[in-house]
Amino acid sequence: MKKVIGIALVALLSSVSAWSETPEEKGLAIAVEADKRGEGFGDSQVELKMVLIDSKGTEAPRDMRVKTLEGLGEDGDKSLMIFDTPIDQKGVAMLTYTHKEKSDDQWLYLPALKRVKKISSKNKSGPFVGSEFAFEDISSQEVEKYTYKYLRDETYDGKDCYVVERYPTDKYSGYTKQVAWIDKAEYRALKIEFYDRKKALLKTLENKNYTLYLDKFWRPGLSEMKNHQTDKATRLEYKGYEFKVGLNDKEFTKNSLKRAK
Repeated sequence: MKKVIGIALVALLSSVSAWSETPEEKGLAIAVEADKRGEGFGDSQVELKMVLIDSKGTEAPRDMRVKTLEGLGEDGDKSLMIFDTPIDQKGVAMLTYTHKEKSDDQWLYLPALKRVKKISSKNKSGPFVGSEFAFEDISSQEVEKYTYKYLRDETYDGKDCYVVERYPTDKYSGYTKQVAWIDKAEYRALKIEFYDRKKALLKTLENKNYTLYLDKFWRPGLSEMKNHQTDKATRLEYKGYEFKVGLNDKEFTKNSLKRAK
């Protein structure tokens, strides 16, 4: 009898706990779990084809490579993006230091000018090399950069998802909010809607063709960003993911931008 009462009490407490959880608390818990699922990769690199698509459907491809070093402790990840084509952009490189509490640091190396340019925090909402991705979209999405609110459960692309609103804490963000569809099974971001400073829907990002690496890390094979206000789009095609390749801090410095190959 005591055992039965104990089980009933546990069930009751669990029910009360779930019932008392606010939408804000649940939204944050989902974000924390999604972040936790991605921890421990160490470093990675991947080949990337970025395809710019204008409102008439004309495509302009460019090839690049992306290297990432996982952040430890109080800081976020570091990433280095290097352009290989087209020929007039070969050698262009961007370095990003993601921070959990303050604005990210970003530098752009332009070979034609032979100089490194720091991207101002006030310009993070600007387009990255003519694409539909803003500079702030290129940074790793640290949990601390947003506040959250769980909205509902919903099926998307055949998968059960949490739908969560997140609000950027950076005053220079180009967005008032984002709405993300996170699948319940693996906590992957399948779709994200971006709302501009006028609170109008600006863009939608869809991540597709996820693949599991090292039995733990999910990465998309395709990301598509559609701008609803201009009818332009940018497609990212990923190929050849590699993890734990031995990257270190020396490869992610401002001086390394000029030597990036």
